[in-house]
Amino acid sequence: MSKSPHTTEFRAKVSQEYLDGLGSYNYLSAKYNIGCKTLREWVAKYRIYGIAAFSQKAGNTSYLSDFKNMCVEAVLSGEGSVDDIVATYNISSREVLRCWIKCYNANRELKDYDPKREVYMADARRKTTIEERKEIVEYCIKHNRDLKGTASIYEVSYSQVYSWVKKYDANGEEGLSDKRGRHKTDDEVDELERLRRENLRLKRQLEEKDMVVELLKKVKEFEGM
Repeated sequence: MSKSPHTTEFRAKVSQEYLDGLGSYNYLSAKYNIGCKTLREWVAKYRIYGIAAFSQKAGNTSYLSDFKNMCVEAVLSGEGSVDDIVATYNISSREVLRCWIKCYNANRELKDYDPKREVYMADARRKTTIEERKEIVEYCIKHNRDLKGTASIYEVSYSQVYSWVKKYDANGEEGLSDKRGRHKTDDEVDELERLRRENLRLKRQLEEKDMVVELLKKVKEFEGM
């Protein structure tokens, strides 16, 4: 997964402010320009592990299949909510656990994940539905186009994620359809379709530009603290 833009000290500081009663979740989220759900996740982990919950680790976290199954079964049996189990077992994010649950419910084996084993050379290209591909691409783009991290979370190959994102950039959701044969180029479609594709490309460029602007704002805020 992509690294958090927030430092260990910052996350601990904000969590402690909440525990000290210096502000509600909504107040602190607005004050520091962070998501309310993200803050709740920080506080839940901080209650249990303290600042160690936010220690930066080199590379991605290793998860064994037994651990994945234990966490999923804890949620499904009512032992705790997704957020509860993420905090209790210090899982990197709720998206990771939710992905395990989806695989579990689809009767797909939850395999060991060792970050030393590069996803670039994944030995299998599992079949996916159009809905899964949309979700994977949206997650990847939302997380700074972290192709490798996305591939490891959704248990697909790096090349699959790369291909889907590239197709989405060119043709939107239509590009994610599992079609046989060659996709028509811009020169082979009518004017209306060319305009539609160009509109999609411009829209995505604007969205990415806005993301970069927001990221730069956050960086300047942190540097000024």
